[in-house]
Amino acid sequence: MKSGKVVLGILAGVAIGSLLGLMLAPDKGSSTRKKLTRQLNRKRENMTDELSDKFNEVVGDITNKIESVKKEVKKMAENGMAAVK
Repeated sequence: MKSGKVVLGILAGVAIGSLLGLMLAPDKGSSTRKKLTRQLNRKRENMTDELSDKFNEVVGDITNKIESVKKEVKKMAENGMAAVK
C-alpha cells in the first residue's frame, strides 16, 4: 500500500505545482502552456520509468519465489520417493 500512497503523493504534487506555476507565471499563456506541456511530459516519463522499475522488481521477486517453491517441491518429492523405496 505504501507504493500507492507514493504515487498518489507524486500526482498531487504534480497537480499542485502545475496550478501554482500557472497562477504565478509571468509569461504569455501560449508560452506557459508549452512549458507546462514539456514539464508534464518529463514527469510522465519519470513516473513511467519508476512504475516500470517497480513492476520489474515485483516480477523478479515473484519469479524467485516460484523457483524457490519448485526446488522445495522437488526436494519433498525426492524425499517421498526415497521413503517409499
